[in-house]
Amino acid sequence: MTWTDRLSFGLGRTLPVILQTEAAECGLACLAMVLNRHGVVTDLAALRTRHAISLTGVTLATLTDIAQREQLGTRGLRLELDELAQLRLPAILHWDLNHFVVLKSVGNGHVVIHDPAFGERRMSLEDTSRHFTGVALEVWPNPGFAPREEKTRVRLTQLIGQVAGFWPSLAQVLLLSLALEVFGLVSPLFMQWVLDHVVVSRDTQLLTTLALGFGLLMLVQQATSLLRSWVLMVINTSIGLQWKANVFAHMTRLPLSYFQNRHLGDIVSRTGSVDEIQRTLTSAFVESLFDGLLVILTLVLMFIYSPALAWVSLIAVTVYLAMRLLWYRPLYAASEETLVRDANQSSHFLETIRGMRAIQLFGRQIQRQSAWQTLMVSATNARLKVQKLQILYGLLRGLLSGGFMVLIIWLGARQIIATELTVGMLMAFLAYRAQFDSRITALIDKAIDLKMLRLHAERLADLVLTPAMPQAQRLGARDLAAAQAGNDAGPSPALRLEGLRYRYADQAPWVIDGLSLDIAAGEVVAITGRSGCGKTTLINLLLGTYAPIEGQIRADGVPLAQIGIERWRQGVATVMQDDTLFAGSISDNICFFDAQPDLEWVVECADMAALHDDIETMPMGYQTLVGDMGTVLSGGQKQRLLLARALYKRPKVLILDEATSHLDIESEARVNAAIAALPVSRIVIAHRPETLRSAQRVVEMQAGRVVFDGTPQGYFEHVAERARRP
Repeated sequence: MTWTDRLSFGLGRTLPVILQTEAAECGLACLAMVLNRHGVVTDLAALRTRHAISLTGVTLATLTDIAQREQLGTRGLRLELDELAQLRLPAILHWDLNHFVVLKSVGNGHVVIHDPAFGERRMSLEDTSRHFTGVALEVWPNPGFAPREEKTRVRLTQLIGQVAGFWPSLAQVLLLSLALEVFGLVSPLFMQWVLDHVVVSRDTQLLTTLALGFGLLMLVQQATSLLRSWVLMVINTSIGLQWKANVFAHMTRLPLSYFQNRHLGDIVSRTGSVDEIQRTLTSAFVESLFDGLLVILTLVLMFIYSPALAWVSLIAVTVYLAMRLLWYRPLYAASEETLVRDANQSSHFLETIRGMRAIQLFGRQIQRQSAWQTLMVSATNARLKVQKLQILYGLLRGLLSGGFMVLIIWLGARQIIATELTVGMLMAFLAYRAQFDSRITALIDKAIDLKMLRLHAERLADLVLTPAMPQAQRLGARDLAAAQAGNDAGPSPALRLEGLRYRYADQAPWVIDGLSLDIAAGEVVAITGRSGCGKTTLINLLLGTYAPIEGQIRADGVPLAQIGIERWRQGVATVMQDDTLFAGSISDNICFFDAQPDLEWVVECADMAALHDDIETMPMGYQTLVGDMGTVLSGGQKQRLLLARALYKRPKVLILDEATSHLDIESEARVNAAIAALPVSRIVIAHRPETLRSAQRVVEMQAGRVVFDGTPQGYFEHVAERARRP
């Protein structure tokens, strides 16, 4: 790299910090930062739509391929730590063997990196050597590269959705606030009239009249303030509830891949941004409107009293504004780092609670505690960074306010001596100046808060602006009710899988590769094969969790895309390996918290799942409390409860993914016999010979393809023959 390569002709373009939102997209986040540095204003959402990333992450080769598709030139290098200064910056570094970061600058004994997981970090070369793997990727614009803007603009209406009663309530608050501001403008006149008229003329009757008048005005002002606070409380509560309901409703309609790609603590943190946005908007919006109006009115009054003192006040405000703008970027970065590190700590905490049994059985309490303490200290340090910035800012603000107040009093006293002002006029000016100062600083602070709100808005936007499943959006309430009513009647559909192909990322290998399969109505098909051959992916395609890249699935000749995923799922029940119970009774979990449960059918489903006798031995019977954690059920009982839940739905297609793996042979045979009497098609993922023998057909998969399709007896003969081959 020559010295001319170090010159920057970017007209002020900076390297932004873009934090990853999915667990495995650090490489994509690094590329987004580099693109922004070279003039493409983009974000992860835009890149994610063009470049699918595998859940297992990206390699340097994949990152290079994506960069080239974005018209960027690349060069992969292996280098020593002392050679980092020779890289063309910004460059992407391989970090900790499983991560990517962006190298922003190299200084004397230190480097500055942008870490998609934590933000900007300044590190010594000694610390860097413990993380840097020695592999780097230089990135630069190709001749066909063109700066552009494609970043998703987040609008408030997109975040809050439809909120009933917002504008009428806002109008009430505005009227009450206007009345309060009028009272506030009149109040300083009391002091001026008392000093300039009452004291000079010694008119006690006028003093009493003014006291009674302004006392009554104060009572009306306080009553109005109380009423406005009450209305604001009602607005905050009702709007906050509606907004959270909108966010929750949208979250339940997101594709499952959204939750698979993110940590639990991060999702919780993003939903928590609703409170911060709501608090800022409901208080700041109304107050900012009148702050701006009162700033203009009080400034006019100040110039009427004393132009010189008014100009001094304006200079103080200008200095304060400059100070706030200088403080914005470091405060934004520190706040963003705090949110991310708090989310990481929360994820680790929740993960520890969920895995407590394994932690104790393996004796890993100390290791988990140490890891949590490291994350907690990291989060605390991030909060301390914000607090230290705020303390320093408060100190400077106090010095600024006190210094200019001394200057204004000094100038005002000189004007009184020169008979340019009266004492009453100076007191009135100081009262108006106090209002002006508090309103203008509040207005600046709220403007900065609104700008800081972008941090929470972008985090919430990742959830709210992620498209819901399109089929769910097309399915209206009438169609949904018809689909639910249709579950009780009609035969199970014949399924046809035609040339299905699917992979998790553009450069990843095909998980399902040209698979075709016919399943007759009411047929029992067992799908088997080695781990990783594509069985679970095939189930996800059948359930509509994933959409096939090529081929299609038909039910009675109708493509699933035409039926609609929500409607299709109304007739399908599943028992998956990672299914969970919910906090409630056994009865609640079987009927899945149906508003009007059919208790006789609940008992019948439990009996078909070979669970009824076990429930009857429990003191509380079907009212025994269970949940995802703290359940008294064994592994086999939980599996049978999940099966009973699936049967309660009266499905036409039953999909079981190792759903009887925890059952003994006798219980499994009993369950299979009970289900066989139902008019339902069964697709079973299994490995146990007993489960395979209970099916009518066995389909073996290998590398995403069907390699055997026949009877159970034929399958076992096929396996035996394969075993005899040399």
